[in-house]
Amino acid sequence: MLNGIPVELPAMLTAREERAARQEAWLKEYACPLISFTLNIPGAVKTSAELRRAFEDGRAALEEQLHAAHLSCMVQVETHNATGDEALLAIDGDAAELKRICTKIEEHHPLGRLFDLDVLAADGTKLSRPLPRRCLLCTDQAQVCARSRRHSIEELTAEIERLLTAYLS
Repeated sequence: MLNGIPVELPAMLTAREERAARQEAWLKEYACPLISFTLNIPGAVKTSAELRRAFEDGRAALEEQLHAAHLSCMVQVETHNATGDEALLAIDGDAAELKRICTKIEEHHPLGRLFDLDVLAADGTKLSRPLPRRCLLCTDQAQVCARSRRHSIEELTAEIERLLTAYLS
């Protein structure tokens, strides 16, 4: 399931820089909150057919929740590269409400743990979650496990494959 084109760290860093530059340009152009949607996928392979399906379903869940909250998307762009699938949305709405919606999706969608829905306020401030994310494999904070490299890439990707298999079947 996580078969795809492996990417090296320099390519990931370039993709991150390009995403930040695009966000900065949009903040200037649209002067409204932004949602940046990517997937949390450890290891060298960042996209595959199954991960693309997860991304598309996550994007659909986001659009459904925005519609239900009567929030309109001014503009949206998606990129699909070996470095991963990304969507950037400029939303006419309150950034705190957007963060609440995004956190709800991350916590309640069957694949929500794989979703990374960042919200930037119109002034560029990145909104934080009320509670830190839980690790994919244990009950500790995800950042703590990631920093200490508590779990191997193999363990993490096996859990991602398990989640994808359960969801897609």
